[in-house]
Amino acid sequence: MTADPATPLLDTVNTPDDLRKLKPTQLRQLADELRTEMISAVGQTGGHFGSGLGVVELTVALHYVFNTPDDRLIWDVGHQAYPHKILTGRRDRIRTLRQGGGLSGFTKRSESEYDPFGTAHSSTSISAALGFAIANKLTGAPGRGIAVIGDGAMSAGMAYEAMNNARDAGNRLIVILNDNDMSIAPPVGGLSAYLARLVSSGQFLGLRELARKFARKLPRPLHNAARKTDEFARGMAMGGTLFEELGFYYVGPIDGHDLDALVPVLENVRDAAAGPILIHVVTQKGKGYALAEAAADKLHAVQKFDVITGEQVKSAGGPPSYTNVFAKALLAEAEKDSRICAITAAMPGGTGLDKFAQTFPDRSFDVGIAEQHAVTFAAGLAAQGMRPFCAIYSTFLQRAFDQVVHDVAIQNLPVRFAIDRAGLVGADGATHAGSFDVTYLATLPNLVVMAAADEAELVHMVHTAAEYDAGPIAFRYPRGNGVGVDLPETPQLLEIGKGRLVREGTKVALLSLGTRLAEALKAADLLEAKGLSTTVADLRFAKPLDTDLIRKLMISHEVIVTVEEGSIGGLGAHVLTMASDEGLTDSGLKIRTMRLPDVFQDHDKPENQYDEAGLNAPQIVDTVLKALRHNSTGVAEARA
Repeated sequence: MTADPATPLLDTVNTPDDLRKLKPTQLRQLADELRTEMISAVGQTGGHFGSGLGVVELTVALHYVFNTPDDRLIWDVGHQAYPHKILTGRRDRIRTLRQGGGLSGFTKRSESEYDPFGTAHSSTSISAALGFAIANKLTGAPGRGIAVIGDGAMSAGMAYEAMNNARDAGNRLIVILNDNDMSIAPPVGGLSAYLARLVSSGQFLGLRELARKFARKLPRPLHNAARKTDEFARGMAMGGTLFEELGFYYVGPIDGHDLDALVPVLENVRDAAAGPILIHVVTQKGKGYALAEAAADKLHAVQKFDVITGEQVKSAGGPPSYTNVFAKALLAEAEKDSRICAITAAMPGGTGLDKFAQTFPDRSFDVGIAEQHAVTFAAGLAAQGMRPFCAIYSTFLQRAFDQVVHDVAIQNLPVRFAIDRAGLVGADGATHAGSFDVTYLATLPNLVVMAAADEAELVHMVHTAAEYDAGPIAFRYPRGNGVGVDLPETPQLLEIGKGRLVREGTKVALLSLGTRLAEALKAADLLEAKGLSTTVADLRFAKPLDTDLIRKLMISHEVIVTVEEGSIGGLGAHVLTMASDEGLTDSGLKIRTMRLPDVFQDHDKPENQYDEAGLNAPQIVDTVLKALRHNSTGVAEARA
C-alpha cells in the first residue's frame, strides 16, 4: 500500500484490514498519529486517559499481527480501549465518548464486531478469552482468544482462577500482561527483547518440544528434573516462574513501546504451536503526553482539558461531594474511636479513603481489586472487636455478594458498608450504575440498610453506623455533589428503622428513600398547586422499615407513592409486602412504586438518565394523578 506523503496514515486506516496493508516501517508513524488523535479526542470529551496512551503501540501491533475480529481481542476493564476504538471503524465518533447517544467509555458488544466481550469491571478478560478459545477449539473454528490485562487487575483472584483452568486451550489462548505500574519485571532492554524473541521463535519451540519428547522417555525423576530445569532456567533469565507454574509459556518482558521488538514477538506467538502463552509487556501510563507522564496517577481519568496546557475544565463550584462528606465524617469518628478502621478495594481516591490513610495509615487497608477478600477481611476484623468500614462502590460490591451473605450476614458481624456511587452514575453507564444494592442487601436477615437523602443525613448515617454493633449495617450515597444543606457540627444518632416527616399533608404521601427526596419535595409543590395536600417522608431505612410511620400514612392518605433510585425489589417491594401482610390495601388505598426501569440504562448526563427513568418531579406528579384517576380495582376490572 502506498500512501500519499501529505495524507496522514491514520486517515487511510478505517479498520484493521487497512492497518494490515501497511509496511512494518510505517507503524511508528501510525502509532504517533493515533496517540495525537486520542489526546485531541479526550481533551474534548474527558474520560480515561493515561492507560490508553500507554497501549498505543500495543494496540497497533495486536491489530497488525492478529486477524481481528476473528481473533477475539478482549481489553480487561476497557479503560485503555480508546485507541482500539479509533482503529476499528469508530474514529468518526470518538469525540462522542461517554456522551448520551455516543460511544461507550468501555468495550461493548453491541457497538462493534471488534468488541467481542463487554468489559468495565476488572479481571474478567482471561476467563472470557478462555471461553472464546475453547469454543473455537471444540467447533474447529479459526481464531484465538487474546486477553490484555493490566498488572493491577492481576491482584484479583479471578485472573488466577482463569489461568489455572487454561491448559486445555492450547495455543488458542494468549494473555498479554500489560505491566505499567507494579514494576514486577526485571529491567527491560536489548537483552530481554532478544531473549523474548528467541524463546518465542519457532526454532526454539521446536527444539524445546523435541527435548520434551526425549525427556518423557526418561525415568520419571529425570523427566521431572528436566521439566523443572527448563522452566526455572527461563524463569531466572526472564522472570515468569509463577505463570509457568500455572501452565503458561512465558515470554518477556518486552518494551511495549518498541514496535521493532513487539511485532516480531507477536508474530512468533501467533505462529507457535505451544500454548497457552503469556506475553509480558512493559508500558508507561500516559506515554507520549508529558503532562500525563509527570502526573502521579498518569492522569488516569480526566475532565475535558486544554491539550496545550493540560488544564482541565473545572466543574462548577457548589456543595461538597458526597464522597468527601463521607471521608470527613469517617475521619471525625475515627479520631474518637481507635477501633474504627477503613478498607477499600483499589479505590482509595474514589471512595475518599486516601484522606483516612494519610491520617490513620495503620488503620487503613487497600486490598487491591479483591472485593470478596475485602468483605471477609472486614468480617474478621469485626469478629475480633474492631469497627471496620468497608467502602466499595455499589456496582463493585455486587462481586462480593456471597461474602456479604455467608461471612457477614449469617454470622451477624458488625461490618459497616459505605456504598458509594449508589444510583445512576452518568458517563460510566450501566456497568457502573449502583442500581441493585438495596434489592440485594435488604433481602438479607440481620442487615440494616440506610440511604442518605442529602449530605447532612450522610453525616448522621456515618455516626450511626460507627455506633451500631448489633450486626451489619449499610448506607448508600450517590456520585457527585450534595444538595447544599448545612453540615451538622454534631452528628445525630439515628434510631434504627425510623424515618422522618419532612412535610405534612392529608391526601397524597410520597415515601422517599435516598436523594430523590429533593425531587419529591418539588413534586409536592406542584401537587399543592393543583389543590392536592401532600406529605413527604424521608424513610431513611429500607430495612428495617418504619412500619409505624408507613401504617399511619396509609390509613390517613388516599395515595401512597414510593420513590427510590434503585431496581425493582427494593423499597417499593418491601412497602407493598408490608401493606399486603397487614391488609392495608383492602380499603381501596392506591399504592404506586417508582423505581429504576427494568433495563440497563446507557451512559448520559445523570439528569437525563433520571428523566429517562421517570424519577423526576414531573413524573412523580403524573404518577399521583394517574393513581387518583384509576384505582387498582378499576384497572383489574378493565383488564377483565
